[in-house]
Amino acid sequence: MSDTKRPTPQPGILDIAPYLPGKSGKPGSQAIKLSANESPLGASPKAVAAFAAAADRLEIYPEGSSRLLREALGDVHGVDPASIVCGNGSDDLLHLLAQTYLGEGDEAVMNRFGFSVYPIITKAAGANIVLVDETDYTADVDKLLAAVTAQTKVVWLANPNNPTGTYLSDAEVRRLHAGLRSDVLLVIDNAYAEYVTAPDFSVGLDLVREADNVVMVRTFSKMGLAAARIGWMVGPDHIVDAINRIRGPFNVNLPAQMAGAAAARDLDFNEKLKAHNAKWRNWLTAELQGNRMRVVPSQANFVMVLFDSAETASRAFETLAEAGYIVREIGASYGIPQALRISIGSEAAMLGVAEVLKSMDETP
Repeated sequence: MSDTKRPTPQPGILDIAPYLPGKSGKPGSQAIKLSANESPLGASPKAVAAFAAAADRLEIYPEGSSRLLREALGDVHGVDPASIVCGNGSDDLLHLLAQTYLGEGDEAVMNRFGFSVYPIITKAAGANIVLVDETDYTADVDKLLAAVTAQTKVVWLANPNNPTGTYLSDAEVRRLHAGLRSDVLLVIDNAYAEYVTAPDFSVGLDLVREADNVVMVRTFSKMGLAAARIGWMVGPDHIVDAINRIRGPFNVNLPAQMAGAAAARDLDFNEKLKAHNAKWRNWLTAELQGNRMRVVPSQANFVMVLFDSAETASRAFETLAEAGYIVREIGASYGIPQALRISIGSEAAMLGVAEVLKSMDETP
């Protein structure tokens, strides 16, 4: 007699919509992938060499606290290495923050078109996500503060935001923080900070130093090391202590630690990547603006293009795919069906994308 019972997930787990990554071309395809905001210039040569050098030590566990990586980050960013926690991508750290500071009956607040991982990790912790309307695809501080209740424990803020590319100035982030209770954790997710050129932007390190309820989370994925999965967080001592108590003991592998440390110190490569992105982000924005397309001003390494309808956006996606360019549809994952997100790629890719979309724009 068979037992029909089986293990069942905790309540709410099966109600979570899984994360939808950007599409790639079909196996063997020569399509250019512009759907995942990856580096168009590859990785730092110094990081590649450091990653390869780790091959001689694969039988040894990595140093558990990512000390060399934390020290490199501390040197480059002027941060005490003891205030840094590293993770298997920034997603690892975001999950740990949710697990540590959210529970049954709690709420986490985010802007409606914020990073789609936030609802997943909030619900996985048993808490409720509160989506707050934006103003022209930009997080609205007044609306976010109005949504905070006695049950609010975390505010998630991607700055710049994915998938819109918009950002809040340092003054606006500080205004948001000033309006929160001291027991509400403000998580500033700076995944695209390396690409920001706006003069009034701040990564928030000063705010982290001043406050007991702010952390900054970063990633190496957008600066050429997406495959290595490296994230890092800066926070006050009591939060760092709590996260270190539950993170995996070897959650960043040795090749990633070595590559990350080298990449952090390779300032010349990082400036080259930033300059390339700024040039072609600005160029693509100017080229695509038209009666049937609007490019939302971006501070990230992608642009979000708005079309006159979801149908037009779908046709644009298919037309680009047929021409060999895979971009990101963001209807299912972000609720903006009339938009496409296009990563900034090589010069040739940007010229090709613009040609395809402008040709389509001229078609009746």
